[in-house]
Amino acid sequence: MAMTQLPTQSLTKIDHFEAPNLDTTPAQQLQDIRRRAPEFREWLRATGQVDVLAARSLVTLPYPKRFGLWEACSVPVPYLWMTNRMFVVQWKQDGMTKTLLAEPSDYELGIDTPFLKRSIDRLPLRRDRALDTLFVRHRHVEENLAELGIAAEDVDYITFDHLHTQDIRRLVGTNNPAPDLGRPDEPVPPSFPNARLIVQRAELEHVRNVHPFQARFHQSWTYSDIREDQLLIVDGDVLVAPGLALLRTPGHTLGNHTMVMNTSRGIFTSSENAIATECYTPQHSKLPGVAKWAKEWGYEVVMNFNTPEYASWQYNSMVKEKLIADPLPDRPQLLQVFPSSELTRHKLAPGIRPAFEHGDVTIGRVSSTADVRQ
Repeated sequence: MAMTQLPTQSLTKIDHFEAPNLDTTPAQQLQDIRRRAPEFREWLRATGQVDVLAARSLVTLPYPKRFGLWEACSVPVPYLWMTNRMFVVQWKQDGMTKTLLAEPSDYELGIDTPFLKRSIDRLPLRRDRALDTLFVRHRHVEENLAELGIAAEDVDYITFDHLHTQDIRRLVGTNNPAPDLGRPDEPVPPSFPNARLIVQRAELEHVRNVHPFQARFHQSWTYSDIREDQLLIVDGDVLVAPGLALLRTPGHTLGNHTMVMNTSRGIFTSSENAIATECYTPQHSKLPGVAKWAKEWGYEVVMNFNTPEYASWQYNSMVKEKLIADPLPDRPQLLQVFPSSELTRHKLAPGIRPAFEHGDVTIGRVSSTADVRQ
């Protein structure tokens, strides 16, 4: 496998998978993924392990069932609930602890995404009452980091699998005042002053020049004044550290990427291409209708299908994820695919009961700020 060191950065470019393009049919691309994914899996394992993978809940929110479970689930409810989580990954580099923070969604700003805003505003409830009734706010990003003992200054990298709903201005800062964020006279400082946001070039370009079909899930207007020096723009697959890679998995968005982590419990993959691990092995799903639907159509995954313009690529990306992830230790029929937004039981969605939910987990011993600075 060819690898290229990225200029002035510790990230390493991985040339293992062919990027999908319109010159090759989706079926041919899928065949190539089936051939290459097992090889990549063993290669990543050989690079080493990360020291820590920790997941913490941010917010549980409603989501249309027709998006989250596509056509597969027969339960007659319009909405399911899923939990957005953030991830902390740590490793040693040159004797120093490095920290990557993934999916640190600023959910208070996320509800201004056109699709969410319109859905909330159409309810027969005041906005604040609707949010209190339908949303479960767990902790903010900073509160979860405090619980783990990590200071914002000690975060080295940030990343999102994609930029749907994300307003990142408070994360990376702005160049000019932002009155709507309570900064009428001065720029917004970055919440993580020493961190770089790793983002695929295609994702950034598409969110800044969004197509009408994608517009309802993006807050494009918030990207015009972000601090460019806080960004680390990449093209394609990169190795961030031994046992930690970001793989392009286009489909849900064109610039989507998946976090792949080799831990002491084996390899995990994480993205929002699907909302439950059983969506990667639907033959073992206990959700009504899912196993039957997958068998009837010969489908091996159930996509999170709110942006289907790259549907075949998303399907292929999910196959890539499932072929790389290890099985759950105590439930080998399911995989260690950890959705960044995970299907969760909720009283308003009776009958929607996931076979397994990763929940909040900690694998390894978190290095706190006190440990890092000793």
